[in-house]
Amino acid sequence: MSNLSKYVYALGRGPSKGRNLTRAESNDAMCEILSGTAAPEAVGALLMLMRYRGETPDEIAGFVDAMRTRIKPWQEIKADLDWPSYAAGRTRGNPWFLLSAKLVALAGFSVVLHGWNSHQNPVASVVNAVDTLNIPVSKNPQQTKTALATHGITYCPLGDIDQSALDLLKLRGVLGLRSAINTALRALNPCMAPATVQGVFHPSYRGLQQASAALLDQKNMTVIKGGGGEFECNPCKDTQIFMCQDGQEHQATLPASIDEHHRLSAASRDINETAALWHGEIQNEFAQQIVISTTTLALKTCDPNLSLDQASHWAGTLWLERHQNRATA
Repeated sequence: MSNLSKYVYALGRGPSKGRNLTRAESNDAMCEILSGTAAPEAVGALLMLMRYRGETPDEIAGFVDAMRTRIKPWQEIKADLDWPSYAAGRTRGNPWFLLSAKLVALAGFSVVLHGWNSHQNPVASVVNAVDTLNIPVSKNPQQTKTALATHGITYCPLGDIDQSALDLLKLRGVLGLRSAINTALRALNPCMAPATVQGVFHPSYRGLQQASAALLDQKNMTVIKGGGGEFECNPCKDTQIFMCQDGQEHQATLPASIDEHHRLSAASRDINETAALWHGEIQNEFAQQIVISTTTLALKTCDPNLSLDQASHWAGTLWLERHQNRATA
């Protein structure tokens, strides 16, 4: 029996005898999967059984432990904020959160965006948007270091960080369902930044991501239910915040800033409006509040000593003064 088979056996024995994996077991399983020696049938069985039983923080931490052993050169990069982007779906609107990431960079915090997005329409495409927003794309650690030094922000495609991890993520197209890979990649933090922000689509995953971050000794993190699973606030609603601050788990609420009701995708369906809003070529109050609300939580994550009011005021000031700064503009 291979290592993976015994873990499939442990997960799938039945309601009374089956169990979740320990962190060490999950680490071992993912090491075998990433090495390419595991049978594809066993990989699919393992991931779907984990989904059926419900992923645990130990399982996610174990997966991340294994993934990180393969990307050690990335861990030498000094970044302040990790910003994963792994949302999928055709209903996403413009990636306004990229403007928030640029504001955080203008505030002096270096930002590493990373990810891969499937089943997205052109309006929601992160890859298309970073090019129009002067966010450099980095394909290796040295390019990432250079981009952070010159722009304070960069986007790293998952395939350039670890192609095997991307191959696992793409199994959704074969299995028909998301898996624990989606959860683990949000927690990966390839550059080991002291702060990370994460968005999830299903509210129940907020606590899972928070507890996983604590196990991984993540100093500061914030996770929210965001638009399509991105870290992006809807300013028309109170946003429930799940945080780790200096390793301690907390919850808070960011109040709505607009007394109206809109879906995030209602802000625009024009592919050009993300860059146009940044450059001041259009006025869109709803989109602007999406950016400021999202920036507020990102700043609070980078500096937990800030109150939400202080972070909100700073975010608004950064927005108004965004063209007075350096290359990120």
